[in-house]
Amino acid sequence: MRIIELNKKMFSFKIIKKDKNTKARLGILKTPHGIIHTPNIAIVATKGSIRGISFDLAKKFGGEIFMINTFHFFHNDRYKIVEKFGGLHKFLNINYPLMTDSGGFQVFSLGFGLEHGVGKVADIFPLEARINADNNNTNKSRIKRINHELNNNEFEINSSPFVNNSYNNIRNKFAKKNQKSLVKIFEEGVEFISPYDGKNLFLSPELSIKIQKILKADIIFAFDECTSPLSSYEYTKQAMKRTHRWALRCLEEFKGTKNQVMFGIVQGGEYEDLRKESAKFINSLPFFGFGIGGSLGKSKKDIIKVLNWTIPLLDENKPRHLLGIGEIDDIFHSIEQGIDLFDCIIPTRWARHGTGFTSKGRINLKSSKYITDKKPIDPECKCNVCQKYSRAYICHLLKEKEIYGIILLTEHNVFWILNLFKEIRKALKNDQFQQLKKRLLKYW
Repeated sequence: MRIIELNKKMFSFKIIKKDKNTKARLGILKTPHGIIHTPNIAIVATKGSIRGISFDLAKKFGGEIFMINTFHFFHNDRYKIVEKFGGLHKFLNINYPLMTDSGGFQVFSLGFGLEHGVGKVADIFPLEARINADNNNTNKSRIKRINHELNNNEFEINSSPFVNNSYNNIRNKFAKKNQKSLVKIFEEGVEFISPYDGKNLFLSPELSIKIQKILKADIIFAFDECTSPLSSYEYTKQAMKRTHRWALRCLEEFKGTKNQVMFGIVQGGEYEDLRKESAKFINSLPFFGFGIGGSLGKSKKDIIKVLNWTIPLLDENKPRHLLGIGEIDDIFHSIEQGIDLFDCIIPTRWARHGTGFTSKGRINLKSSKYITDKKPIDPECKCNVCQKYSRAYICHLLKEKEIYGIILLTEHNVFWILNLFKEIRKALKNDQFQQLKKRLLKYW
């Protein structure tokens, strides 16, 4: 299979500089619809729109690529309408680089995500969620002990009564809000019960690729099974092996496709041997780039371990995308390990819940303490919202549930995150990445 060579004139990835002190690198990713300067983030447009602002405005702010969710054009057969338009670019009437995920995340979010009570960005690392919950209580010694176990890699199932109890408490915490899985996973593919109308759906690796070929995003992803941070070693291994077999089927279906490239996805959960095995296998296949997906551990600290195991085994001349991660500390730590691309719903989702990005950390603009605050959301931000409006006005709009408050906060958050990546690229160019990281993570 010579998929990469078929598209080498339209697509390319070039590393233009490597950081002297870390594994970070600057790159240029060329697509038929434009250039992406890396490191960068794909602003998520799940159903074909960015919630709160237009594609054109996001592009004006510096957006260079956007992520659209295949499942949301599959469950309602909407991809058939997109086909009549000639693909997403014509359907959305935009001329910017696009990527589509495969539907693999919904295998998790509608399956173990429901059963285990995880799936939202804030909950994807269950041990941290537990610690954050405990921080609101008074059991300081227990918090200290859990943190000690985290920092010293002592958090292992069956390692001690305390740790075992901690793990069981975490599972119980999430089990309280669990729901019945809406998926059944087979070798052939995945059977879904639609969360929208209850009808039965079936998505196979072949169908996922067929739909993504119809949608015609520049970059597409292989169909995979995204595992839960609470999945056992045995199940994670089983799912990883299945993902590998599905990767071969995806490549077979994709063979001969023009004007698109495909990323393979590395799985293996939080387990070192599985991550390494998956990285070696996916790296051996003719994918244009790599997605690093699935569970990244029970704590955000585990992200670095997973990347340390995975990235050295991937072709350094191909782009690497960390799927679904986008908090500020995670961005810096992951770029430091050699990640090129991100996607995350945080900028728009946080805005809908009243949270704004600032150079001094995130702030909750629904809080009454901002109702008389004359300062902009972030005094250091150059966006139009920060030039014109006060925290008090945004707070007022949010308290009154005015949609304009969400629109303004979304505009600010998207501008801010895209500007952050501009600053990161500038810092890497000028050998000042560590200084920028230190300055910002002081508050994040």
